[in-house]
Amino acid sequence: MREKEAFWLGIDCGGTYLKAGLYDAKGHEHGINRQSLQTATPLPGYAERDMHQLWQQCAATITGLLQRTGISGEQIKGVGISAQGKGLFLLDRQDQPLGSAILSSDRRALKIVQRWQQDGIPEQLYPVTRQTLWTGHPASLLRWIKENDPQRYAQIGCVMMGHDYLRWRLTGIKGCEESNISESNLYNMSSGQYDPRLTQWLGISEIDDALPPIMGSAEICGEITAQAAAITGLKAGTPVVGGLFDVVSTALCAGIEDEFTLNAVMGTWAVTSGITEGLRDHEAHPYVYGRYVNDGQYIVHEASPTSSGNLEWFTAQWGELSFDEINQAVASLPKASGELFFLPFLYGSNAGLEMTCGFYGMQALHTRAHLLQAIYEGVVFSHMTHLNRMRERFTEAHTLRVTGGPAHSDVWMQMLADVSGLRIELPQVEETGCFGAALAARVGTGVYRSFSEAQHALRHPVRTLMPDMAAHRLYQRKYHQYQDLIQALQGYHARIKEHAL
Repeated sequence: MREKEAFWLGIDCGGTYLKAGLYDAKGHEHGINRQSLQTATPLPGYAERDMHQLWQQCAATITGLLQRTGISGEQIKGVGISAQGKGLFLLDRQDQPLGSAILSSDRRALKIVQRWQQDGIPEQLYPVTRQTLWTGHPASLLRWIKENDPQRYAQIGCVMMGHDYLRWRLTGIKGCEESNISESNLYNMSSGQYDPRLTQWLGISEIDDALPPIMGSAEICGEITAQAAAITGLKAGTPVVGGLFDVVSTALCAGIEDEFTLNAVMGTWAVTSGITEGLRDHEAHPYVYGRYVNDGQYIVHEASPTSSGNLEWFTAQWGELSFDEINQAVASLPKASGELFFLPFLYGSNAGLEMTCGFYGMQALHTRAHLLQAIYEGVVFSHMTHLNRMRERFTEAHTLRVTGGPAHSDVWMQMLADVSGLRIELPQVEETGCFGAALAARVGTGVYRSFSEAQHALRHPVRTLMPDMAAHRLYQRKYHQYQDLIQALQGYHARIKEHAL
């Protein structure tokens, strides 16, 4: 009977929505509940979130899910959380949220990162951390707070990221989950531990004592407290596992397990990932590495916040359109037509810190459909920057598995196939963050002995799109023009910087 059936709860805290999903032991979904999240922008370049409100929304999302499904808290056998990476969630020395959370898309630390680049700090860090330096890294944001808000900096009691904060709210136990903290520039990728040399090089060694223990993805890190149970409907004592960086969660759900298939995530961030055994030196690019969920494996990826968040912004500003209407508008135009370009750099770029968003080549003849087509193309072209670099690293890769909102658009996915020339596979998993988090909870509570066993037991249906090679040739011409435009604008910014000196 259903009232005796066991379920696992997966929570996904993303850039736009917080979601909760319930899954049975075989991975079948029994309900999803969503709430939109607010991002505050008090100043240009800022991206913040109210930590008290986030917890209230998380609790309400869980409560609403249980009510809608008729599943009781006593039936939940484990909880996992997936969340976007990087950013900064701080507690003070009295275990209270210390100001607003700062999200990974925040750019306030731009001048600090530029200064570090001039001083050669990224080259010093990379062999230890296997990370590039980004404005949204915890390390960059901590240095910004030290320089610009020293009173707040002096009050720091605990440094966490998104799912660490929510897990603490549920359990009262502090910790940083490994797949996420491994990409913070505070973690030694070889040793698997914090490294005090890093905070010393970054000028933030005062926070060493505020770094909580590192926790495994499937490690049971605590139990639902009586206080959390009272406001969520969960049962006190329910185990909570470490959880997952959402990029890792997506790779798991996409079934990535070897070097022949890559995973592209299309959301606020454009991410291309692959799975590998061990670390490599002297590579063609400074690839970002992170700890994966299987022993001895690493996730390797290239990323920038240059994906479908640009479309969401455009439709919010210029008239709400349904996704079907947008796809129909784009499909109504010839492929790779016209000389209109869109640079998808609203939230950051992969072509230099100074690059910003914009259309180029717009004329009076262009309609909203042309603008939407340019956005689709610009997002794909930006993804190609990362995909091409990753294919230098994963030379045998022949398939790209895609997840995220755009994967629901055959128009957009066919464009990606046509531009890349790759076979595109679309795993039929609706909510990869929730599913992956619940999968971690099932591993942690003994349903599966390992993530590898779980992944093989839970293979999802996959849809396939093949490239149109005639369209590929057309798109290659336009993609090269996009690259030429980027290069010209980089020269413009270099001259602006030179004149400012």
